[in-house]
Amino acid sequence: MLLWVFRAIFSVVLLAVLLANVSSDKIAGAEDKTNFWAVIYSALGMAMFVLFLDIITPKKKLSALAGVFFGLLVGMLLSMALGYAVTMINDSYGLDLIPESIRAIKWLMSICICYLTISIVMRTKDDVRFVIPYVEFAKQSKGARPLILDTSAIIDGRVADLCESKLFDAPVVVPRFVLNELQLIADSADKLKRTRGRRGLDILHEMQSSTVIDVEIDDTIIPEVEEVKGVDQKLMMFAKSCDGRVATTDYNLTKVAHVREVDVVNINDLASSLKTVALPGETMEVKIIKPGEESDQGIGYLPDGTMVVVEGARNKIGRDLTISITSSLQTSAGKMIFGKFEKYAAKKATSNSRNH
Repeated sequence: MLLWVFRAIFSVVLLAVLLANVSSDKIAGAEDKTNFWAVIYSALGMAMFVLFLDIITPKKKLSALAGVFFGLLVGMLLSMALGYAVTMINDSYGLDLIPESIRAIKWLMSICICYLTISIVMRTKDDVRFVIPYVEFAKQSKGARPLILDTSAIIDGRVADLCESKLFDAPVVVPRFVLNELQLIADSADKLKRTRGRRGLDILHEMQSSTVIDVEIDDTIIPEVEEVKGVDQKLMMFAKSCDGRVATTDYNLTKVAHVREVDVVNINDLASSLKTVALPGETMEVKIIKPGEESDQGIGYLPDGTMVVVEGARNKIGRDLTISITSSLQTSAGKMIFGKFEKYAAKKATSNSRNH
């Protein structure tokens, strides 16, 4: 939006300078209309050229005020150098333009050059590193690599707690297309999806309100990102373009990121690595919530959400049982613990000994 305002200001200033010069007595009243049309054609040609060149180049977000001053400085220096070229062309080719016409062309050329240099710097500020006393035209990674959130990580909510604990010392970035997908989920006709989407928006708002977490909604328009379809594919391209890491709870997205050679932080993997290790033979208490797939299995959950499959607990739904751990399974999709109800295990062992 700011860039279009700048374009409008440029057009108004250019038109005002053009009208002020062509309406002067010496240009408008000259018997030879060569001066008049030379100014008109020069202004229109340069204006069309710089606007066309500006619009067809990739757009990026605008925020660096230093880029405006740097672009203006470069534009003034170029205008000064090319001003001599205008005088030389007039003298070499015998155009016989009066001084007022030459001055008008120089003014218009200066405006166009300053506009073009400012526009280029504003749209490529990430590729320009301002270092006193020189400017290095190379992309630099400043600070920690950004952590790019996908929809599942935002809705999950644990990433907010991780950032609050300062585990991730990096800026958190939410691309605009991820925010749009989150809004679509919040507007879904399905009640469950609508609830999840609104939860994600609430969590994102809390993260923005936090004084500890640095959250940025990135509106950058990157051509290679816009060309691909699907939020997951756009997320991969966006992460590559800004050298960031993707934070997600999506198991399939994690696998795709590994294939695409994109760094990914799976919140489930991180949470699983922080859980207490469940070793075979240890005991734990768990409340049986529902029956399992097998005839004698019961299902329970630990406070951190880990699912526990218990043999011999199908008829113990609603009770707190002490179980003996037999094995555990840990994946990016989550963690599962398998165990046996103590009395069931003892009874089974007794029956086996009697059979022998």
